[in-house]
Amino acid sequence: MEESNKNKYISAARGCCAIHSAGHLPQRVNQQMCCKLSSYNWLANIEEPTSSGIHYAEIRFKNGRKDFFYYPDKMSLKDGEIVAVEASPGHDIGIVSLTGNAVHLQMKRKRFDPEKKELKRVFRHARMADIEKWLDALAEEDPTLRKSRVIAMNLGLEMKINDVEYQGDRSKAIFYYTANERVDFRELIKKLAEAFRVRIEMRQIGVRQEAAKLGSIGSCGRELCCSSWMSSFHSVSTSSARLQHLSLNPQKLAGQCGKLKCCLNYELDTYIDAQKDFPDTKIKLKTKKGPAIHQKTDVFNRIMWYAYTDDSINMMAIPVDKVKQIIDLNNKGKLPAELEKYAQHKEQIDNVEKSHTDIATSYF
Repeated sequence: MEESNKNKYISAARGCCAIHSAGHLPQRVNQQMCCKLSSYNWLANIEEPTSSGIHYAEIRFKNGRKDFFYYPDKMSLKDGEIVAVEASPGHDIGIVSLTGNAVHLQMKRKRFDPEKKELKRVFRHARMADIEKWLDALAEEDPTLRKSRVIAMNLGLEMKINDVEYQGDRSKAIFYYTANERVDFRELIKKLAEAFRVRIEMRQIGVRQEAAKLGSIGSCGRELCCSSWMSSFHSVSTSSARLQHLSLNPQKLAGQCGKLKCCLNYELDTYIDAQKDFPDTKIKLKTKKGPAIHQKTDVFNRIMWYAYTDDSINMMAIPVDKVKQIIDLNNKGKLPAELEKYAQHKEQIDNVEKSHTDIATSYF
């Protein structure tokens, strides 16, 4: 295989990027910053304390997979190096993403205890023969994926094969798939083993992991966060949208995976912090003109919108401090004459709803 084709596959699958230089064609090189699983080693300049001769490293593989390995004191590893590591069976080829003191903090963050779990080791720095075989295996992943989908379709299986990852020595291939129900793929494994002459491993993943592997463009116009930089997923609930006063429209809140968008959590803490001193929206404001109920909130302008119960069309924008003042008067048994004197401005609900919808649409 030509070198350019090999570079194309390692670029697409293992986090390499094009480097442009004056007067030269762009070259594909392995750079940590180009991979979503890269980790910034902010303790790189701090010497590692003396140990018992065992060191730990974080090794990354394809797109959504990386693991911890150990290596002896006589071996020296640097971030970005290609290494051969222990696998079952044989060996695999990975790229060092983290070394030194930062690995221990990464283990602590992921609640990984090397004393309780059996770690696999780093065999050696990858030789040229190892890398050549690895690149040949990577070049077969896309054709294998297409052919495996045809085999699964011919067997009538209700499943979708999303990705294929060959082990570095090409002794095993991992097939990632999604399925709504339990799938009996024993016959599929036989067919795949006959077609590709490798050991087959099937791994079921969720819809979010599927979106991360396939990749796409989000409604914001940028590449999906899960496919570009996110390496872990946190639960997202409708309360995240409710606390940010967004329209609870499932079509706008759902991402490409069909689940709630992960970006709903990005500014959630800021909204929660900004609303700490806001009065309860369930409290009615009592006036001599009649009670008023809460309609919506402009969090960062610190304005709450209220409307009389018998005149819900007209809404009034009242600053939070004024709302607190009215509530204090109500608690003392006093009723203000009307809300109009506290309001910054008034708008009819149809115009407000239209502008609010336009704002919500721009977010999604």
